[in-house]
Amino acid sequence: MVNSQASGVPPAPRSCAGCGGKIADRFLLFSMERYWHTRCLKCSCCQAQLGDIGTTCYSKGGMILCRSDYIRLFGHSGACSACGQSIPANEMVMRAQGNVYHLKCFSCATCRNRLMPGDRFHYINGTIFCEHDRPGSALLNSHLPPLQSSALLTDQKVC
Repeated sequence: MVNSQASGVPPAPRSCAGCGGKIADRFLLFSMERYWHTRCLKCSCCQAQLGDIGTTCYSKGGMILCRSDYIRLFGHSGACSACGQSIPANEMVMRAQGNVYHLKCFSCATCRNRLMPGDRFHYINGTIFCEHDRPGSALLNSHLPPLQSSALLTDQKVC
């Protein structure tokens, strides 16, 4: 067995997982069990070169993400804010105030009716209410603040 370092023979060049080219650069990155040119390991959403912005990257649903985009898309934990269960990367989600929910979990806290994309809802102190069950709505009549609505996002249309 020959130790290439002891014999002075340089290691064989590695192929970049991003561009497929040989990596002859002084520095290379190793992520997701593959090697990358520093210029090729980029966030799938914002195209930031991940080696330049930190020492970690995230992978979900075939995407490579910077920390900011991972949190934007999947929340801090990648879990549903209602049930706490993991959200698969290819699953459609609902969002409110930076929180992410399974479609089945995005429901009114009072009547438990599931809210659908395009439905108007109220988000009060971390709780979701349908348009009809907003606490104190009978007292406010026409003085309601603007309602929030949520966008339906899939893994393929997030960036």
